[in-house]
Amino acid sequence: MGALEFIIPFLVLITIVVFIHEYGHYYFARKYGVGVTDFSIGFGKEIFGFNDKSGTRWKFCLIPLGGYVKFFGDRNVFSQEEQKEILSKYSKEDQDKLFVTKPLYQRSLIVFAGPLANYILAILIFAGIYMFAGKDLTPAKIEMVEQESPAFAAGIQNGDLIHSINGNKVSSILEVSTFINASTSDTVNVVVLRNEQEIEFNIIPKIVQEEDNLGNTIKRKIIGIKIAPLFNEIQKERLGPTRAIYYAVKETWFVTTATLDYVVSMFKGQADTDQLGGPIRIAKITGQVSQYGLIAFLSITAYISISLGLINLFPIPLLDGGHLMFYAFEKVLGRPLKQKTQESFFRIGLFLLFSLMFFTTFNDLRDIGLF
Repeated sequence: MGALEFIIPFLVLITIVVFIHEYGHYYFARKYGVGVTDFSIGFGKEIFGFNDKSGTRWKFCLIPLGGYVKFFGDRNVFSQEEQKEILSKYSKEDQDKLFVTKPLYQRSLIVFAGPLANYILAILIFAGIYMFAGKDLTPAKIEMVEQESPAFAAGIQNGDLIHSINGNKVSSILEVSTFINASTSDTVNVVVLRNEQEIEFNIIPKIVQEEDNLGNTIKRKIIGIKIAPLFNEIQKERLGPTRAIYYAVKETWFVTTATLDYVVSMFKGQADTDQLGGPIRIAKITGQVSQYGLIAFLSITAYISISLGLINLFPIPLLDGGHLMFYAFEKVLGRPLKQKTQESFFRIGLFLLFSLMFFTTFNDLRDIGLF
């Protein structure tokens, strides 16, 4: 694949998820009367843009890895001691446009709206795919259990129907491998139906290194079973809006909880940190996936949108979750944190983000063979 075949799909994907994220902030800011001076996709020098009737500058900038919404009179650090000094610089009409003068619940909703918009986008994408392209609902029957495999040792038999894995109900044959590999514990809990009775097994999977469908080297957990469709029929159907939204929410929730489990296990030193990737790996995978068509591209867009929304909710200063953490302190204390305290938190957040960027970039470069 040429470089453009990676870069163009990646830029389209990033533009979509960043625009939706920032539009969430923008929508609620405007709803609550906060002035918005800039809506930017990307950072750095402006390439092109325009002003709308409300005075907001909509623009695309040179570095497309992110974006921001700038509020009227925006300040990154604000303490109660500064309030009188800040307000004295503005007329009464302009004071009403300031973000910092809004009630705590409105500020919190404006900040939370970015990640919320990413989650709504993912749900709508999944629901749209299930309604128009269909969803696989083929029950997963175990056709063969390999001799001396973990599944064989546990007592799983040919003909068992997989009911759930790690508490996740298996509604599609395609979910079996996903649920097994999403496990962060040493064992995988598998519940099967045998003669209409549920039987539970705890299996210690093998970890093998192999290539995925895109040609990337990955570590995969296997338990030694071969899956076949029940009655040898693939059951893919287009869903109505209600069922489509149900399964879309279910998929979004699974991705969120699996990601959080991975983060927790990473801090415990139990996760494979080689799986962490940054923009380079995302661009690579996006380019590869886009070769499989629109549905595949929309699916990866939904997964990236969930990741962006979730990461922004982490209580790290400079992220949306960091601001929400400050508002929680404000609610408990009855006042904002002091300016020096907030600045200290921001330095810690900056260090954490730069450390994460360095680590993921190193993984990305190693993934493409530069290390």
